[in-house]
Amino acid sequence: MTTKTVAKPNAPLIESRQQLIDSFACGEKPAERWRIGTEHEKFVYKRGDHHAPSYDEPGGIRDLLMALTEYGWKPVEEQGPDGVNVIALSGGDGSVSLEPAGQFELSGAPLENLHETCAETGRHLDQVKAVGERLGLGFLGLGMWPDKTRAELPVMPKGRYAIMRRHMPRVGSLGLDMMLRTCTIQVNLDYASEADMAKKFRVGLALQPLATALFANSPFTEGKPNGMLSFRSHIWSDTDPQRTGMLPFVFEEGFGYERYADYALDVPMYFVYRDGQYIDAAGLSFRDFLRGELSVLPGEKPTLDDWNDHLSTAFPEVRLKTFLEMRGADGGPWNRICALPALWVGLLYDPGALDAAWDLVKGWSLDERQLLRDSVPELALDAPLPGGGKLRDIAGEVLDIAHAGLAARGRGNFAGDNETGFLDPLREIVRAGKVPAEVLLDRYHGDWGGDVSKVYDELSF
Repeated sequence: MTTKTVAKPNAPLIESRQQLIDSFACGEKPAERWRIGTEHEKFVYKRGDHHAPSYDEPGGIRDLLMALTEYGWKPVEEQGPDGVNVIALSGGDGSVSLEPAGQFELSGAPLENLHETCAETGRHLDQVKAVGERLGLGFLGLGMWPDKTRAELPVMPKGRYAIMRRHMPRVGSLGLDMMLRTCTIQVNLDYASEADMAKKFRVGLALQPLATALFANSPFTEGKPNGMLSFRSHIWSDTDPQRTGMLPFVFEEGFGYERYADYALDVPMYFVYRDGQYIDAAGLSFRDFLRGELSVLPGEKPTLDDWNDHLSTAFPEVRLKTFLEMRGADGGPWNRICALPALWVGLLYDPGALDAAWDLVKGWSLDERQLLRDSVPELALDAPLPGGGKLRDIAGEVLDIAHAGLAARGRGNFAGDNETGFLDPLREIVRAGKVPAEVLLDRYHGDWGGDVSKVYDELSF
């Protein structure tokens, strides 16, 4: 989730609705300036007993953050009720931040190609593993804690999370699980124009269930199989219906910046950030804020910073800011961190690949897209494909389109290799016919003998 690193007391006031719409147009870039921003989270655990470390215990999350400053990272602080806390790091490779229960996230820098993305990922993982050796910490690549109850997990001292923890149970039964027990991989991608954004958004939404299936990696809850292959994806179905989902309006004629702005205005607020503090505005209306009628800040109108903060509190399967976020994948090992951006860059950054992907999905109806999304957490590649068959029937074709898109980009490394090799882990999943969660379940019922703790040996970085 977003970490505020700089307060802007002089941010422009919002004087008109058009400013909200124009904020998305500010993200437009010509193709030569398109970049790739990859985010990935992992669970942190103490090697001795696998417990999730608290923020301030010896060798815990604060010590992990501070130890990383040895590599040039700069602390980002936030005032809490008990003093100032380091809650993130900033540096040349982007930022390191904390999810609510201490899940450790790298929000990578905007990079030109996938070779740079994978190198960045490698540097980060090398750093945290080196620090982890000293602190007795391990790092686990899964979509959901396999063995922890909510009560066993710590809470990080970030102001926005306290507000969210209070609000989540009011609007869904699984929101606290989303906050405390899940990890994801995301990629952020650019667009050239409103029309380009709309086409990429539609392809991204329609094919997000395929990404969820290929990366499904959360089949355990509290030490037992949970009946799902991506329980992380299932959690989003009962988190908060006003800020999640497949956004049917994206496929309506005329969709663009204005329609997304209207959607975001209808998403209830979480907070307002003032003078280094988060003010609880959970459930209130940003439309009221625009009129100066927000009950917690009477007479005050929002700034563009407030709008950008608010945009970060909507959680659909694809999210628009000044870029598009692909949000459907479970956390996983190193090679799949590189594979997710490869999939979406291949599909969306080459015009021919984007056209081919749109041709594949443009005939799907609203109900068919929704059924696919609803079925994927349990069935993964066996989810019902619009028009008949199963999702696995198009998986290879989609990877072929992505492969062609990456080949057309022609971005080589020092050895002359292009970016297509980063799709290999996904090719292997399709070839084997089993998503990662199914492999884990086979191990659980086989040589693990029903002992889910074995996952720490096999899926730690």
